[in-house]
Amino acid sequence: MRIAKEDVPVKINAPGAVARQKTNFGDVTGYGKFGGEYFSLGEGVDFTSLLQGLEGDMCQSPHWGYMLEGTIIVTYADGSADTVVAGDLFYWPPGHTIRSDQKSEVILFSPEHEHGQVMDHILSKVQG
Repeated sequence: MRIAKEDVPVKINAPGAVARQKTNFGDVTGYGKFGGEYFSLGEGVDFTSLLQGLEGDMCQSPHWGYMLEGTIIVTYADGSADTVVAGDLFYWPPGHTIRSDQKSEVILFSPEHEHGQVMDHILSKVQG
C-alpha cells in the first residue's frame, strides 16, 4: 500500500500549517520495539535472491516508510506489485520482496526483532 503526499487527506489546514493524516495505515498489534532505518539503494538492486531461504522466500517483516528519492517496486506473496516513488508514504506487509530500478533513498520503520532476522539472513548471503 502506498499513497502520494497530495492524496493523504488534509486533517488540519491552518495559517502556516497543514497536517495530513492517512488513518488505518497498517497494524502494529503484537510487535515490540521498532527501529528507524535509512536505506540507500543503487540502480538494479534486487533483494529476491537474498531472501531465498526465508519463509516464502520473502521478507516477513512489515515496514512503514517514506520514499525520499527514486523508485522501488514491491512484489507481494500474492503476485501483486506496487511502485513506490519519491514523496510516497507506504506500508509493506509481511511477505514481500523489493527491487530498485534506479538510485533510491528510503526511510523505513520496522519491528526490530522481525527485520533484524531478515537483515541477518541477507548479511549471511552477502558474506556467503
